[in-house]
Amino acid sequence: MNNIICPKDFPELKNDLFLRAARGEETHHIPVWCMRQAGRYLPEFRELRAGRDFFETCRSPEACCELTLQPLRRFAFDAAIIFSDILVIPQALGMVVEMVPGKGPSFPDPLKEPEDLQRLRAEVDVAAELGYVFRGITLTRHKLEGKVPLIGFTGAPWTLMAYMIEGGGSTTYAKSKRWLYSHPEASHKLLRQLTNVIVDYLLGQVAAGAQALQVFESHAGVLGPVEFKEFCLPYLRDIARRVKDKLKESSQDNVPMIVFAKDGHYALEDLSQSHYEVVGLDWTIDPRSARERTGGKVALQGNMDPCALYAPKERIGEIVKKMLDGFGPRGYIANLGHGLYPDMDPEHVGAFVEAVHAYSRQPQK
Repeated sequence: MNNIICPKDFPELKNDLFLRAARGEETHHIPVWCMRQAGRYLPEFRELRAGRDFFETCRSPEACCELTLQPLRRFAFDAAIIFSDILVIPQALGMVVEMVPGKGPSFPDPLKEPEDLQRLRAEVDVAAELGYVFRGITLTRHKLEGKVPLIGFTGAPWTLMAYMIEGGGSTTYAKSKRWLYSHPEASHKLLRQLTNVIVDYLLGQVAAGAQALQVFESHAGVLGPVEFKEFCLPYLRDIARRVKDKLKESSQDNVPMIVFAKDGHYALEDLSQSHYEVVGLDWTIDPRSARERTGGKVALQGNMDPCALYAPKERIGEIVKKMLDGFGPRGYIANLGHGLYPDMDPEHVGAFVEAVHAYSRQPQK
């Protein structure tokens, strides 16, 4: 095997601000990155992706590496996140997932009834099914040349379950929520199965070179607090605990883990006691309130409304200043409250990054 794709002898990390902030340590300025920073808002991204199937791109380590690096050539981000997709896990379980232009992800044959669970692979060889993600991570770690840390990620069990039953996006999530109420045992069986694959998948990402991990519970907000506590929280906690235990057992370094439960503000206290170093926040939470409610137990990440990037650059600077004042300088990673949208102006993304760095470098009163 060519040395460049061996998960060892990685270049020394030159900028560890993101990792230090994730661990709650002091930093000389606030680190910043953006969810979906490798995305369609960049013309070079659109050019590379033109005419290629989305998941075919995901399966190319070279393409994933290039797409991950593109935003770092433009902006002074303090972390990179590997280009991939949360729906590679349902694919690893044997489901067909397509990315339909203009529509988004689509499952031609979604799960309809509990007996459909028999269609899923009982055991998943993560290295065989998802090795292309690991190779992409390793290649990217080398190509980053230690510039910034590399984040790996996964979808959370409930979010993946919802896609697998809905067959794609939804406004009500009625089909998947019906399972929770009508088939709770089958729901837990599927959530456990997804959790097992996710744990192996995240451990594989760390072994490949990921220096931090984010778990996306993108559909948290369609559940109420009671359902979240039954069908989300135990699995989110299990993932973090098991990943950390396995890393410790194998004498690997612990990596910071981030949980992002979009619209799950009712669960903030619980999430801050779930074995994650960082809790990601969407824009519906007041930064000062989030600090009070989490009681300094975790670092926080977020949470500017992505739509604020449609504002003039000066206004973006004002919004950033207010956000940073709310979170305070320690144990904080600046980000958006969700991913970047395809029609956003790259110059405004740059203004966001520059505003975070410029304002957080100023002596605070």
